[in-house]
Amino acid sequence: MPTEANVTYRTNICFEAQSESGHTVMIDGPPEAGGENAGFRPMELLLLGMGGCMAMDILLILRRMRKEVRSYRVQIQAERAEDMPRVYTEVKMEHLFQGVDLNTAAIERAIHLAAETYCSGVAMFAKTAKITNTFRILES
Repeated sequence: MPTEANVTYRTNICFEAQSESGHTVMIDGPPEAGGENAGFRPMELLLLGMGGCMAMDILLILRRMRKEVRSYRVQIQAERAEDMPRVYTEVKMEHLFQGVDLNTAAIERAIHLAAETYCSGVAMFAKTAKITNTFRILES
Protein backbone atom coordinates (compact mmCIF):
# COMPACT_ATOMS: atom_id res chain seq x y z
CA MET A 1 0.00 0.00 0.00
CA PRO A 2 1.61 3.31 -1.06
CA THR A 3 2.12 6.12 1.42
CA GLU A 4 1.95 9.77 0.47
CA ALA A 5 3.55 12.80 2.11
CA ASN A 6 4.40 16.36 1.08
CA VAL A 7 7.34 18.54 2.01
CA THR A 8 6.76 22.19 1.03
CA TYR A 9 9.39 24.93 1.00
CA ARG A 10 8.59 27.90 3.27
CA THR A 11 11.66 30.13 3.88
CA ASN A 12 15.46 29.89 3.96
CA ILE A 13 15.84 26.13 4.52
CA CYS A 14 12.56 25.69 6.39
CA PHE A 15 9.91 23.29 5.11
CA GLU A 16 6.43 22.29 6.20
CA ALA A 17 5.87 18.55 6.04
CA GLN A 18 2.41 17.00 5.88
CA SER A 19 1.70 13.33 6.30
CA GLU A 20 -1.00 11.26 4.72
CA SER A 21 -2.96 11.51 7.99
CA GLY A 22 -3.08 15.29 7.56
CA HIS A 23 -0.73 16.21 10.40
CA THR A 24 1.99 18.79 9.82
CA VAL A 25 5.41 19.41 11.27
CA MET A 26 8.03 22.05 10.54
CA ILE A 27 11.47 20.91 9.39
CA ASP A 28 14.38 23.36 9.61
CA GLY A 29 18.14 23.32 9.69
CA PRO A 30 20.55 24.67 12.24
CA PRO A 31 21.48 28.38 12.17
CA GLU A 32 24.95 27.57 10.81
CA ALA A 33 23.25 26.13 7.70
CA GLY A 34 20.87 29.06 7.29
CA GLY A 35 18.06 27.68 9.41
CA GLU A 36 16.07 29.62 11.97
CA ASN A 37 15.46 26.75 14.41
CA ALA A 38 11.76 26.84 13.44
CA GLY A 39 11.33 23.07 13.52
CA PHE A 40 12.83 19.65 13.83
CA ARG A 41 15.98 18.67 12.00
CA PRO A 42 15.27 15.88 9.48
CA MET A 43 17.54 13.39 11.25
CA GLU A 44 15.86 14.17 14.58
CA LEU A 45 12.53 13.18 13.06
CA LEU A 46 13.96 9.86 11.89
CA LEU A 47 15.22 9.09 15.39
CA LEU A 48 11.95 10.17 17.01
CA GLY A 49 10.00 8.11 14.48
CA MET A 50 11.97 4.98 15.31
CA GLY A 51 11.57 5.60 19.04
CA GLY A 52 7.85 6.17 18.65
CA CYS A 53 7.44 3.06 16.51
CA MET A 54 9.25 0.94 19.08
CA ALA A 55 7.32 2.46 22.00
CA MET A 56 3.92 1.90 20.35
CA ASP A 57 4.73 -1.71 19.53
CA ILE A 58 5.96 -2.42 23.07
CA LEU A 59 2.92 -0.80 24.65
CA LEU A 60 0.53 -2.76 22.43
CA ILE A 61 2.33 -6.01 23.22
CA LEU A 62 2.19 -5.33 26.97
CA ARG A 63 -1.53 -4.52 26.70
CA ARG A 64 -2.10 -7.86 24.95
CA MET A 65 -0.33 -9.44 27.92
CA ARG A 66 -2.84 -7.61 30.11
CA LYS A 67 -0.11 -5.54 31.81
CA GLU A 68 -1.18 -2.18 33.18
CA VAL A 69 1.33 0.46 32.09
CA ARG A 70 0.73 3.80 33.78
CA SER A 71 3.82 5.62 32.57
CA TYR A 72 6.29 4.81 29.82
CA ARG A 73 9.14 6.84 28.34
CA VAL A 74 11.93 5.95 25.94
CA GLN A 75 15.18 7.85 26.34
CA ILE A 76 17.28 7.69 23.20
CA GLN A 77 20.99 8.37 22.70
CA ALA A 78 22.45 8.09 19.23
CA GLU A 79 25.76 8.46 17.43
CA ARG A 80 26.19 9.40 13.78
CA ALA A 81 28.97 8.66 11.31
CA GLU A 82 31.67 11.29 10.97
CA ASP A 83 31.72 11.07 7.16
CA MET A 84 28.92 11.70 4.69
CA PRO A 85 26.31 10.42 4.60
CA ARG A 86 26.14 10.93 8.38
CA VAL A 87 23.88 7.96 9.13
CA TYR A 88 23.15 6.80 12.64
CA THR A 89 25.70 4.16 13.61
CA GLU A 90 24.64 3.45 17.19
CA VAL A 91 21.31 3.89 18.97
CA LYS A 92 20.75 3.19 22.65
CA MET A 93 17.18 3.11 23.92
CA GLU A 94 16.34 2.99 27.61
CA HIS A 95 12.71 2.14 28.33
CA LEU A 96 11.36 3.48 31.63
CA PHE A 97 8.13 1.91 32.91
CA GLN A 98 5.72 2.42 35.75
CA GLY A 99 2.67 0.28 36.22
CA VAL A 100 0.83 -2.38 38.13
CA ASP A 101 2.35 -5.85 38.38
CA LEU A 102 4.94 -5.24 35.67
CA ASN A 103 7.66 -7.85 35.62
CA THR A 104 11.03 -8.30 33.98
CA ALA A 105 10.01 -11.31 31.89
CA ALA A 106 7.03 -9.54 30.29
CA ILE A 107 8.99 -6.41 29.46
CA GLU A 108 11.94 -8.38 28.06
CA ARG A 109 9.53 -10.35 25.88
CA ALA A 110 7.76 -7.19 24.64
CA ILE A 111 11.05 -5.47 23.79
CA HIS A 112 12.32 -8.58 21.99
CA LEU A 113 9.14 -8.97 19.93
CA ALA A 114 9.06 -5.28 19.01
CA ALA A 115 12.74 -5.14 18.05
CA GLU A 116 12.90 -8.46 16.19
CA THR A 117 9.45 -8.78 14.62
CA TYR A 118 7.16 -5.74 14.65
CA CYS A 119 9.03 -2.42 14.61
CA SER A 120 9.61 -1.23 11.04
CA GLY A 121 11.66 1.70 12.33
CA VAL A 122 14.14 -0.56 14.10
CA ALA A 123 14.32 -2.82 11.03
CA MET A 124 15.36 0.16 8.89
CA PHE A 125 17.80 1.63 11.43
CA ALA A 126 19.41 -1.78 11.98
CA LYS A 127 20.79 -1.60 8.44
CA THR A 128 23.31 1.05 9.55
CA ALA A 129 23.22 1.18 13.35
CA LYS A 130 23.90 -1.05 16.31
CA ILE A 131 20.71 -0.84 18.38
CA THR A 132 20.60 -1.70 22.06
CA ASN A 133 17.63 -1.71 24.41
CA THR A 134 17.68 -1.57 28.18
CA PHE A 135 14.83 -0.99 30.61
CA ARG A 136 13.97 -0.09 34.16
CA ILE A 137 10.78 -0.57 36.11
CA LEU A 138 10.34 2.52 38.26
CA GLU A 139 8.45 2.69 41.53
CA SER A 140 4.80 3.62 41.06
